[in-house]
Amino acid sequence: MTDTVSTPAAGWFGSFGGQFVPETLIAALSQLDDAWSEAAKDPAFTDQFESLLRHYVGRPTPLTDAPRLTERMGGGRIWLKREDLAHTGAHKINNTIGQVLLAHRMGKRRIIAETGAGQHGVATATACARFGLACEVYMGAEDVRRQSLNVFRMRLLGATVHEVADGSQTLKDATNAALRDWMGSVESTHYVLGSVVGPHPFPKLVRTLQSVIGREARVQCLDRIGGLPDVVVACVGGGSNAAGIFHPFAEDDDVRLVGVEAGGSGDAPGQHAAPLAFGLPGVLHGSRSYVMQDDDGQTADVHSCSAGLDYPGVGPEHAWWKETGRVEYLRVGDDDALEAFQLLSRMEGILPALESAHAVAAAMQLAAEMDPQSTVLINLSGRGDKDVIEVKSLLDRR
Repeated sequence: MTDTVSTPAAGWFGSFGGQFVPETLIAALSQLDDAWSEAAKDPAFTDQFESLLRHYVGRPTPLTDAPRLTERMGGGRIWLKREDLAHTGAHKINNTIGQVLLAHRMGKRRIIAETGAGQHGVATATACARFGLACEVYMGAEDVRRQSLNVFRMRLLGATVHEVADGSQTLKDATNAALRDWMGSVESTHYVLGSVVGPHPFPKLVRTLQSVIGREARVQCLDRIGGLPDVVVACVGGGSNAAGIFHPFAEDDDVRLVGVEAGGSGDAPGQHAAPLAFGLPGVLHGSRSYVMQDDDGQTADVHSCSAGLDYPGVGPEHAWWKETGRVEYLRVGDDDALEAFQLLSRMEGILPALESAHAVAAAMQLAAEMDPQSTVLINLSGRGDKDVIEVKSLLDRR
């Protein structure tokens, strides 16, 4: 991008992160960084945020064991961190409540967001309804088709949904459209970015807001299990739910951290959404990380049965965790994710989001190789109501 600048001191994770944005956004990002730094030290802000998490979002979310799935796999004991039980049905609300509260403090009365599976859009629209702010959500046309229920939910909540017909008509294109909007409206608008991607301070801001997941899980594991889990597993698209649960365990060397990318339908370009497995370092949406690229260095098309994992990049902190070896990253294909979706539903009475089903599939394989005294904790990042119609369509085509 020839019209961008990078601020070397800002928001780096090793060689990943930074700010690669048009000049028009530098002031807005600096304002956001300053506002967040001040708010995080203000007891009035933190008390209000924590109160909303408790009394509106419904935190802490439960830690649930999965005895029948554990018995089925015949190995380590499987536990679920139940973000599917948070208000709106996914972890996304942790971030949107925090960012919308911050935007309200900054005097920004218009909120925009991008969304893939629609959960971030629903969570943003929910937070805006709570604070009486205008909300506009950009969503790729293919994701609008796949996630029609969430589109209707957003509109019920008062949001305007802009259908993006560019490119692959998925999350990358929705993010492009939201960034274009923000460049022309920074004075009155806050962009509630939905994952740990984008220019500084978004990766750290979103991870900090989502780290409530891991902080709760540590306390719950010590209470319910009697120690920390042996393995923590989470799906990775942009990577916010995984960063949220991984970060509070990052200094615990005995806890194995496993991120799960979308393996799609195969390993060929365009068949998967696994930039940590197949991508190269590059710049996407304002930060340097691993990005799926074609032979000319252009952002490549990706595929996943899950709209929330259908993204050609990943958060820069995940790229750093990969480089340092602190987190290992696996991939799970569409078919295995669909099987895990059905199995968790039948064995435990819990419908996982298709995104979360990727983590369930990987955790099942890991648990099967572990001894019965070991524990595997899955971040069940969302519930699967939104995916039922698409899952039925995919299964009917088999």
